[in-house]
Amino acid sequence: MEFGRVAEEEVLNVDFTLPVDGEQTILTLKDNKPLANPAFFVGCAKWGRKEWKDLIYTKKTKEADFLGEYVKHFNSIELNAVFYSIPKEEQIVKWAEMVKANTNEDFIFCPKFSRSITHIKRLKDTDFLTDEYIKAISAFGKYLGPCFLQVSDNFGPNNIGVLEDYLQKLPKDLKVFVEVRHKDWFVGDAKNQLFAMLARQQKGAAITDASGRRDCLHMELPTPEAFIRFVGNGGEFIKSDEARVDEWVVRIKHWLDNGLEKVYFFLHQHDEADTPLIADYTIEQFNKHLGSDLSRINFIPKSNLLL
Repeated sequence: MEFGRVAEEEVLNVDFTLPVDGEQTILTLKDNKPLANPAFFVGCAKWGRKEWKDLIYTKKTKEADFLGEYVKHFNSIELNAVFYSIPKEEQIVKWAEMVKANTNEDFIFCPKFSRSITHIKRLKDTDFLTDEYIKAISAFGKYLGPCFLQVSDNFGPNNIGVLEDYLQKLPKDLKVFVEVRHKDWFVGDAKNQLFAMLARQQKGAAITDASGRRDCLHMELPTPEAFIRFVGNGGEFIKSDEARVDEWVVRIKHWLDNGLEKVYFFLHQHDEADTPLIADYTIEQFNKHLGSDLSRINFIPKSNLLL
């Protein structure tokens, strides 16, 4: 993932401290009681990573079988594959069947809205496209999680009416998290208006933690669920990534104590080869400190690399 990337020599100069909770978060969690069993979902953005052979996929694993192997390690995926075109229903069915065949545990896909809706049409005159998208992803059945709606970098606060009109038209039972990227969304009245509107529409807000875009780390929860996109630097900075995860654990613990109901935490790295490493660390810390019971990543022992 290239979003928010900075030069390696600049990473150590980034202030990775999490900002204080936003105003909407305080309102959303006000007077809430902690749940006995909040839900936790941890995953990546893609399953088709050849770099994961000899790491979590055996050397002989065929690309067609990558999803079947992925679901043995993770309980969710931030599905970016459907961003580039509206998926075919039959493809969704195949993916759902592959999940069913390879795991007895709960698993969810969190499909991204297709760019024809969000970036090309910019949410205008998209009734037909949206219907086609929803029809397709509905084929996931019980494996369908929340959808992820990301608008383009040049979709600014002057479009808040367009965004609200679009969200109002969506089915009420379709859970959606929205990510904005234009810098003007994160300051002054525009910020307050955006997250208040999302709260009215009962839509969530994706929080993106990337080195070069600290403004996207808005810490606003319009709903009592957190959808976090963590972009690590990996490699020689893996310890820095782990320290950032540790800080997230502290913040999520605070939110859980105040009634947060679900946590979706998706790991990205600029070099996706080591994403499973930081993902496993995240799962370990969630289990240790947050009371989750997520399965750890089953790395391939070095002695089995030739299988």
